[in-house]
Amino acid sequence: MQHFLSIEQLNAKEIRWLIDSAAHLKLQRGREGQPLVGQTWALIFTKSSTRTRVSFEVGIRELGGFPMFLSGNDIQLGRGEPIKDTARVLGRMVHGAVIRTYAQQDVVDFANCSSIPTINALTDDEHPCQILADLLTIQEKLGTWDGKKVAFVGDGFSNMTRSWMWAAKYLGFELVVASPASCQPPSEFLMKLDAANVSVTCDPIAATTGANVINTDVWLSMGQEGQKEKELEFKGFQVNVGLIAQAAPRHIVLHCLPAYRDKEISEEVLELHANTIFQQAENRLHAQKAILVELARK
Repeated sequence: MQHFLSIEQLNAKEIRWLIDSAAHLKLQRGREGQPLVGQTWALIFTKSSTRTRVSFEVGIRELGGFPMFLSGNDIQLGRGEPIKDTARVLGRMVHGAVIRTYAQQDVVDFANCSSIPTINALTDDEHPCQILADLLTIQEKLGTWDGKKVAFVGDGFSNMTRSWMWAAKYLGFELVVASPASCQPPSEFLMKLDAANVSVTCDPIAATTGANVINTDVWLSMGQEGQKEKELEFKGFQVNVGLIAQAAPRHIVLHCLPAYRDKEISEEVLELHANTIFQQAENRLHAQKAILVELARK
């Protein structure tokens, strides 16, 4: 694995390896070695962040490296320099890059032009680091995702749901996505996915019935906050006590945060499952360290 750009580009063996590595690194924290010693990694963020920035900065330091944070306003990307030019400059100066931005193609172009390991820390298309953290949390809480039903309630074609659908295809667990009809993945995407174990519905109750994992995210992704009309379409898709009442007896609730309480998830459900949700947030650190260690081998 030369870069970490999407779940789509991985396979089941690679996903399982990264999660097992993350679990090992979590147990060995403080004793995991320093494969990034002497290395500088650029964190290029054109989208704001709490968990992503902190977890990558801490992870790079714990592995012996030096993180260099660069917001969109700090570098010439903010003034219109092409991503390929920024990539060719940084590729001669730093040892790796972590990019959180809008267009997936920007991350792909940076990886192709820089010749240094590149990590997708979130784009509009995928949020692959978060999915690894979520899968690690499922493994810790439920033992495995094999044979489990995962329900995602919310935007059916967000970066989170796209990454979840690719993970389900490769790992084989059942995934049911419940979202308003206007927010569901287009038929072309589902044909490309070609996964019989992934289904989409407008009925959140059907999706969560018997579910072992109930997952949600903000209704309006970053950059969509002003679209109040779209938000109204999500009425009835809140993860609340009534919705999760028909879940499997032993179930967990996930939210990648930040959460808008009493919108996509009720205050009551978030607090009932806060231990899992904030364990999920912590696992970003360990999952991303696993990615960094794997790329450091190359």
